[in-house]
Amino acid sequence: MCRLPASAILALLYLTSPLGGTNSPQAGLKNRQGGFAVALYGAVVAGSRTDVNLAVSPSGAAAALGLLQLGARGDTRTQLVAALGYDVNDVQVHELLLRWQTDLNNSSSPLSSKEAWLQQTCILLVQSGIKLASGFAQNLQAWADVSLMRANQQQTNNTHKGSSSGELSGSGEAQQAEASASLAWWSPGQQMALLSTVAFRGVWQKQFHAVNTHYLQFLLLDGSTVKVPMMHQATEARFGQFQMPSSQRYSVLDLPYSGQSLVLQVVLPWDRKTPLSSLEAQLSYRHVASWETALRRTKMDVFLPRFKVHNRLNLRSTLGAMGIGDAFNPMEADFSGMSAEESLYVSEAFHDVTIEVTEEGTKAAAATAMLLLKRSRSPVFKADRPFLFLVKHVKTGSILFMGRVMNPADSSL
Repeated sequence: MCRLPASAILALLYLTSPLGGTNSPQAGLKNRQGGFAVALYGAVVAGSRTDVNLAVSPSGAAAALGLLQLGARGDTRTQLVAALGYDVNDVQVHELLLRWQTDLNNSSSPLSSKEAWLQQTCILLVQSGIKLASGFAQNLQAWADVSLMRANQQQTNNTHKGSSSGELSGSGEAQQAEASASLAWWSPGQQMALLSTVAFRGVWQKQFHAVNTHYLQFLLLDGSTVKVPMMHQATEARFGQFQMPSSQRYSVLDLPYSGQSLVLQVVLPWDRKTPLSSLEAQLSYRHVASWETALRRTKMDVFLPRFKVHNRLNLRSTLGAMGIGDAFNPMEADFSGMSAEESLYVSEAFHDVTIEVTEEGTKAAAATAMLLLKRSRSPVFKADRPFLFLVKHVKTGSILFMGRVMNPADSSL
């Protein structure tokens, strides 16, 4: 089992502080969501190689854990609430989450390539034949972007042979397709599994132009370099420089997407010799929250590599490291709120994330980099070495994605 880094433990402790210290329930929930996001990322990092690209969707994982809370009881529910930081059964919390989900859905459209769009679903796969509690399905219907799917052994075998079938409640055509694909995750003997999928494509408020994209050197973890397509624009962006208690400095850049309701934050160590892992180990949600008021609009030259990160993760051990153990233990799990007749437990927790950052999805031809190296009085933000990134919803502060790029060439488009 992977061990949680100190920064993630501090984030979890921060989650347990009472809401009375915040200005409003909205601010309290925002802080708790943010703390969970940083803790989740820290736990995933602890169980991963240091040289690979990573992306997680805290909002997608939180939706899955909220779903489990609806049917959990006893210590199982207590662990889920403690790790997530809030109880979705609380009326005020539930109303806020639904309102924020509506705001988020209104911020993007999966049908238009000219705007930023986001697609996220959470599917609870349950073995066919298991009798669910009558009130659980109704509670599930009220939970945003969540669906229930039944699977059986025959469907699983058919899926592995190239076809799939299943019974999905409360979903549209897109979710039906996603659910059919999700049967590929299902294996014999499983009772219940979670699948959260999130895909994002952003169009910039001020677009990068392909003519300004050139192949430049990107410094890898081992000290070698690789040429990657580096986007460039002279722009006015929110920017700030910060320092960790260890005196390590880093920069943060905000780049808004079309509509300005979603924003990409890029976090870059100041010193090229500082490994990104050092920054990851110290980062807490208190740092992330401080950026909101500390960033200032600055005219500058921005260099950012095109990248695409796609991760398929099993969060079972990650969530275990965050204190959620009983849910995955057939002897300890208590999901009597889902079914009073079955001793249910979660066998797996799959997390499928895709994020893509380009000029507007257009490839640029290779060209000499000398055109980009003109003298300029403007500050330069050049992400030519490993960096962290976050995609946030501006109004709610929800962290939709958090990840790192260690080598853009691994996912260049």
